[in-house]
Amino acid sequence: MTDSVRWDLDGAVATITLNRPQARNALTAELKTELLRALRQAGSSPEVRAVLITGAGQAFCAGQDLREHAEFLEAAGSRDGAAPAAADAPAGVFPAGARPAGTPAALDTVREHYNPLVMAIRFMPKPVIAAVNGVAAGAGAGLAFACDIRIAARGASFLMAFARVGLAADTGVSWTLPRLAGAGRAAELLMLAEPIRAPRALELGLVSQVVEDADLPVTAGALAARLAAGPTAAYAGIKEQLNYAAGHGLAEALEKEAEVQAALGRTADHQAATLAFTRKQEPRFLGR
Repeated sequence: MTDSVRWDLDGAVATITLNRPQARNALTAELKTELLRALRQAGSSPEVRAVLITGAGQAFCAGQDLREHAEFLEAAGSRDGAAPAAADAPAGVFPAGARPAGTPAALDTVREHYNPLVMAIRFMPKPVIAAVNGVAAGAGAGLAFACDIRIAARGASFLMAFARVGLAADTGVSWTLPRLAGAGRAAELLMLAEPIRAPRALELGLVSQVVEDADLPVTAGALAARLAAGPTAAYAGIKEQLNYAAGHGLAEALEKEAEVQAALGRTADHQAATLAFTRKQEPRFLGR
């Protein structure tokens, strides 16, 4: 990894640290590229069985680096002969997948960087934990929401900052936030764009646990180690089922359950765990 993203492997747990503490780990093009590289490395490495994402310093991730973004916008305006104007077309006027005429190239980062990052987390066949150690704003919150489990320090906070700079949601927030907090609450959080402290985030279902700031590394690390020692093939199956069910009806979800269960029923983990149960022993999972 580069200086902007740290990679640490402890046993079977890979810890990926966003490492721009002086900028609250704001996301530059370089950091986004290196983060995607780290996620793909974690997903493909057989020695990695669980992944932990956190931030260096006092923040988890402040979202898009707006200084870099402003420079990109200014450069795009100079090339076009005028500063890019805000779109005034009604919602839904642009076809899915199309780039509207006049869209600043800086906004291509959604497709180029953020979408692949979210997909890498959601479809990684391993558990991914976010240890939210400070503010998680905008795309930073989106990265946390894409993870399977979120643990927050008591001093952490979330901020749906997009509307504050005249933008709608990205980094999967329009998909993850309604599923965590409900559609009505998601609209409120996105439109009002007010900070959500960790205890309130717990009440809303945005995180599964809040711990004292000093306890976060140990608590998150212990959970990651527990998952790494668990039935990781089953975890991959669970993630596949949940991702599939989010876009399909009950009948299709039931068929997916049957398909995944049939595959997992043939694994060494299932056979060994069943035998261990009958013998009143603790199973040892190998992830296959």
